[in-house]
Amino acid sequence: MSAKHRSPISEPMWVQALLMVTGLGFMAVLVLLPMAVVFVEAFRQGFAAYRDALTTTQAISAVRLTLLVAAIAVPLNVVFGLAASWAIAKFEFTGKRLLLTFIDLPFSVSPVISGVIYILLFGAHGAIGEWLSDHNIEIVFAVPGLVIATIFVTFPFVARELIPLMEEQGTEEEEASVMLGAGGWRTFYSITLPNIKWALFYGVLLCNARAMGEFGAVSVVSGHIRGKTNTIPLHVEILYNEYNFVAAFAVASILTILALVTLLLKSFIEFRFASEIRAKNKE
Repeated sequence: MSAKHRSPISEPMWVQALLMVTGLGFMAVLVLLPMAVVFVEAFRQGFAAYRDALTTTQAISAVRLTLLVAAIAVPLNVVFGLAASWAIAKFEFTGKRLLLTFIDLPFSVSPVISGVIYILLFGAHGAIGEWLSDHNIEIVFAVPGLVIATIFVTFPFVARELIPLMEEQGTEEEEASVMLGAGGWRTFYSITLPNIKWALFYGVLLCNARAMGEFGAVSVVSGHIRGKTNTIPLHVEILYNEYNFVAAFAVASILTILALVTLLLKSFIEFRFASEIRAKNKE
């Protein structure tokens, strides 16, 4: 076979082996080894110490706060992601490119910088901080600030999973549904939503994982108030800085388990999505 038409799988065995070893080696060093270290350190003093680290008042408060923030931020991002994706993929309007740019903004702005911006906006000496203080409204150093910061850093995930798929699917099915007399909501629930459900689940999964693991933005707006504004990542940082390594790794194992569950769900969603595509192609 000439070099011009050579297939990638026709490379010599040693080249294929080198590529596989390189890929697996990077994965082992950067992913598997750190995950193993987390659990080894977490159980270094036995299961009792591991259990005690997870059942302290501060640890339970951090877990509850993390779940609360994710429970608020993720559904709001789902609503935004669906609305933005539907508008961008199905309609032409002025400002479409600008909306796409804004959706990608959190990918190009450091989470720490976004946290500082919220401090400058909602803080005691911020642009509207005095007005908020006069009306006894707490944003920064409170749960609302954590939610706002988390929404900002996670809102691209749902939209960015849906937009390419919805653009590829086009508008033919929706147009046919409207021509048959279906309204906008009926078209969405009967046509659009079934076609994007696996991409939507995937986007929600990534959004939730990022929301629970976010550190930079929430670290700035939280104030690190124990039992009040510390999420799981912030609680891990405090424990580690206090040289309480076993407790730090024990709490970190929660996020590690979340990462493993996310990977399993990701694989399942990709498998189901691929199965549906193959079934449609056969039809």
